[in-house]
Amino acid sequence: MPTPSFAAPSASPAPSASSRSSRSSASPASPMASARSAPVLGLTAEGPVFLPGFPGFPGPPGNGDRNGNRDGGGRGRGNGNGPGKGNRRPRRPPGPYTRLLAPPGVRAFVAGGLLARLPMGMFGVSAVVMIATTRGSYALAGAVVATGLAATALLAPWTARLVDRHGQARIAVPAAALAVLGSLALVLCVRLGLPDWTLFAAHAATATTPNTGGMSRARWVHLHRDDPAARHTANSFEQVVDELCFMLGPVLAALLCSALAPHAGTLVAAGLLLTGVLVFAAQRATEPPPAPRRAGGRAPLRTGGMPPLLAVFLTTGVIFGSLEVSTIALLDGPGAGLVLGLQAAGSAVCGLLYGTVRAARDPHRRLVVCLAALCALLVPPPLVALGDGPVPALAAALLAVGAATAPTMVTGLTLVQRLTPPARLNEGMTLAVTAVLIGIAAGSAAGGWTAEHLGPEYGYVLPALAAALGCAVARFAPTRTAGAAAGRDRGQA
Repeated sequence: MPTPSFAAPSASPAPSASSRSSRSSASPASPMASARSAPVLGLTAEGPVFLPGFPGFPGPPGNGDRNGNRDGGGRGRGNGNGPGKGNRRPRRPPGPYTRLLAPPGVRAFVAGGLLARLPMGMFGVSAVVMIATTRGSYALAGAVVATGLAATALLAPWTARLVDRHGQARIAVPAAALAVLGSLALVLCVRLGLPDWTLFAAHAATATTPNTGGMSRARWVHLHRDDPAARHTANSFEQVVDELCFMLGPVLAALLCSALAPHAGTLVAAGLLLTGVLVFAAQRATEPPPAPRRAGGRAPLRTGGMPPLLAVFLTTGVIFGSLEVSTIALLDGPGAGLVLGLQAAGSAVCGLLYGTVRAARDPHRRLVVCLAALCALLVPPPLVALGDGPVPALAAALLAVGAATAPTMVTGLTLVQRLTPPARLNEGMTLAVTAVLIGIAAGSAAGGWTAEHLGPEYGYVLPALAAALGCAVARFAPTRTAGAAAGRDRGQA
């Protein structure tokens, strides 16, 4: 390579006007042309030698793009690796939950749904504490709460059908307002010492509470109707939200009732419900359009494969109810709340992880596998309880049970979405939630009877039997409609 000369370059004759015109229309890609005004140390046979590190002037031609890729072209600041600063690492692609929450309006309806669902774990505990404290009867309090659950099981599917037909905002807001009025009426009846039958009537009015979880899942289906992977992530996210609400709701209700007043939990829950539904309904951009009555299709309950699937959800509710009552009866203290909270936390964490894996091509088969795993994990709790095992061992066993709960619920709700006509999705999701609530009520009653007559440790046998029954129902249930729906979803993707 020749040694660069530090003498000034020789003068050349002034260019003509035509020469200047042709030169100004030439491509600026030439290194010589682009560096005409740059400080030059000298000239070589390969081109000019630029002043190193001089800010604002390009360096030699690069061999990469802005992210340092070797196949790109460009001009760096003296290092030849690309324009700009060069050698930047490529950005990591966003995770599934970041992509899920990215569209406009999504985070707002998620926040509203969280506020509206938190009271679902507060109303029962608040009513029991309020009635038992003022009337001195846990039997009366339990009967009032059971009446409210029964009324919800009857009215919730009809409310969801109206939501599908007329729109979420048009139905959910007045339905929530009626439920709030029922809660306020219950507080007044208790405070004024009215007859017991008024408590049943007032609490039954809360059955119009809209199923915000079902409406949220319907919005996800509407936003990602052609993306099964995104719907799988959304179902996992919604399951985590449900777990958090049912884990934090009772704790918040007990804290309010004990620290402020017996009726404080009910009043705060009513305020959160109305506020959450208003925020949720205000996000009209993400709301699925209402479906006319003629376009609704067959009722979800009459869809092939739906009745046995609802039976599976019923057995799942029995698992939840009997586990909760048996744990409370066995530990009989604050340790019961910690153990149950650990179970819910395991379900929430596993739900988040489950949302990052690939959606099942055959959700029916995966549901059977999840139920079989849940059945196997429900064997250690009765063994630990009957063998007088330590509390940490029971907590570890229930943590494993919680970890298997989220995949089971997410896969089951995915099947509900595939079996239900799109125009009646809220109704189908509400039927599944209603089946779980009925199962919780039945499991709580059966677990309480078993704990009182046989011993609390025998109550852990009920969840294992319910899981085995649910696995058998799912294994031998009709699968024709589920397979067809799975094929339709793969064709859309």
